[in-house]
Amino acid sequence: MSTEESTLEKVKKIFTAYLTNKSLRKTPERFAILEEIYSRTGHFDVESLYISMKNKNYRVSRATVYNTLDLLVECDLVSRHQFGGNLAHYEKSYGFKQHDHLICTECHKVIEFCDPRIQQIQNMVAELMDFRATHHSLNIYGVCKDCQKKYQ
Repeated sequence: MSTEESTLEKVKKIFTAYLTNKSLRKTPERFAILEEIYSRTGHFDVESLYISMKNKNYRVSRATVYNTLDLLVECDLVSRHQFGGNLAHYEKSYGFKQHDHLICTECHKVIEFCDPRIQQIQNMVAELMDFRATHHSLNIYGVCKDCQKKYQ
């Protein structure tokens, strides 16, 4: 079994347990959405996920996509980000290392980065404040290298 298949089986089990615990229906559409998300790389928005599902001939409504995303965020299998503007972006989160984002205010490109010093700062601040941190979100807004070149 490949790592991708193993991850998919684990997230299906987590999602099944979550739905059972909340007494929610385990519909094929919900699991198809989960599979589609975990077959992707990077960030996505609801519309691109919905179109992808429609192109693969799944009979899902936008409401089903929105509602399933909310459930997946609640059980920590998907992360929701607001990178400015009204459009929420999502990404799979199970088994992925903590990372942060640089967001270009011109072209809206999102660049992921990881610096262990940020985690160290989080741990130190949490310890000083007697706070049990579970995760963090750091978004840095500015102008990317490509857009800087356009405006020089």
